[in-house]
Amino acid sequence: MSDRMLEEPWTLSPSVALRPEPFGALAYHFGNRKLTFLKRPELVEVVRLLEQHPRLGSALDAAGIPPEQHDAYAAALRALAETDMIRPRHQEAA
Repeated sequence: MSDRMLEEPWTLSPSVALRPEPFGALAYHFGNRKLTFLKRPELVEVVRLLEQHPRLGSALDAAGIPPEQHDAYAAALRALAETDMIRPRHQEAA
């Protein structure tokens, strides 16, 4: 089963700063003041690659995430989208 999110372009929200940590990174949203722990370095890499790729699936490929794990990563990224840590690229200018 493929997640539709994998076919869409995403980006890090402009109000979010990532701070590298040994476990992955801290993501802080200056607008809503949410702090999120990205507990996997691989997930941090995917978030950093979003802007450079036309769709989430290609960012996952570029980060070396095996195709059988794409749906699980899409679920994790969906949770980040719910707090505006990442957003669909078409909303970037909004």
